[in-house]
Amino acid sequence: MTRLIVWRHGNTDWNANERVQGQSDTPLNELGRRQAAAAAQLLLAMRPDAIVASDLLRASDTASALSAVSGLPVSYDKRLRERFFGAWQGLFMTEVIERFPEQHARWTSGQEIGGDVESLDELGARVSAALLAAASLGDTVVVATHGAAARQGVGEILGWPLSVLRTLRPLENCHWIELILDQRRGWQMAGFNVGEPGILR
Repeated sequence: MTRLIVWRHGNTDWNANERVQGQSDTPLNELGRRQAAAAAQLLLAMRPDAIVASDLLRASDTASALSAVSGLPVSYDKRLRERFFGAWQGLFMTEVIERFPEQHARWTSGQEIGGDVESLDELGARVSAALLAAASLGDTVVVATHGAAARQGVGEILGWPLSVLRTLRPLENCHWIELILDQRRGWQMAGFNVGEPGILR
């Protein structure tokens, strides 16, 4: 059985302040480090064979928490980076609404944002390729990545349209999606937003 754990990074100050991160390289805050350490203990019980991470600091530091307790090295794949949000990056969401009202309206309605923001098709293609490459590294592989990247990459693997993906709640910090490869049915989602509720605070 092949199992892929797609793990969102821990909390950052930009998360807490509703500031658009995208591919900005922001570190975990104190809460994020606690979340990563707590989640690592849960993931350790799954006996992972390999750990792969986005090279952005918040994801790589999250992966390092699991590496510290498992003894496994972390390998890095730039394709696991968060969606590139262009001119939105670094702005508070209130500033996005003020400066880019039409783009924001398209985003909230599930359409492509446009402008210099990476398209969902591009995001899904690059992240799914990285996830499938990671899945070849062992029976259970943990991949530390980002919220939008995780959802779109998993959606691409499962062949789910955007209309289905939009019914999923956002992936919480340090929670994960569990995918299982069934030899007859292909990839299936075995769990979504899995994690310890206490690590959110």
